[in-house]
Amino acid sequence: MQPRKTDLARDALQAHRAPLDMRQRRLLILCDGQRDLSQLTAMIGPEASAMVIQLIQAGYLMSTAPPEPMPAPVPVPDAPTAASPVPTSAAPVTERRRSLVAARIYLLGILELQRHPQAAAVLHTLQQARSDEQVVAALGSALDALPGLTSAGYCERVRQRLFEVLPEAHLAQLEQAGAVAG
Repeated sequence: MQPRKTDLARDALQAHRAPLDMRQRRLLILCDGQRDLSQLTAMIGPEASAMVIQLIQAGYLMSTAPPEPMPAPVPVPDAPTAASPVPTSAAPVTERRRSLVAARIYLLGILELQRHPQAAAVLHTLQQARSDEQVVAALGSALDALPGLTSAGYCERVRQRLFEVLPEAHLAQLEQAGAVAG
């Protein structure tokens, strides 16, 4: 795997205000798509793998794996029948891993971009949340406040991205609180 920066990471590195510590920033700088995970581990330390996974989940990095060899062709039967299924894809579709931490980090970054006192208050609440229930409640408050802080289209994109990374159980909690229907 050779991780490389996303646009979100480039913006975070330029802004100097993203919720990243110095080690995460250093790792983002080194992730140029040329270095593999073993090289990054040698430069950063044994926790580099975990940090890469966390930054991928938060949307700061994307994985660029070397191309895998093509599978051997499947022999075609001599007399094809009309009922033969036609394979549409050889690779199984895997769902992204969901993480409350990734959802929290993503929304913290979005709130930091909003230059509004209400956004700062919601940001502080989300930063101070400790338990999963407090984090989910703060995420719901942030989603409720976001339409008043930014355009409807941007708000919807943030909402969709958050729901892609938020674990299903926590998504259900937001639905019960009424934050999903928006």
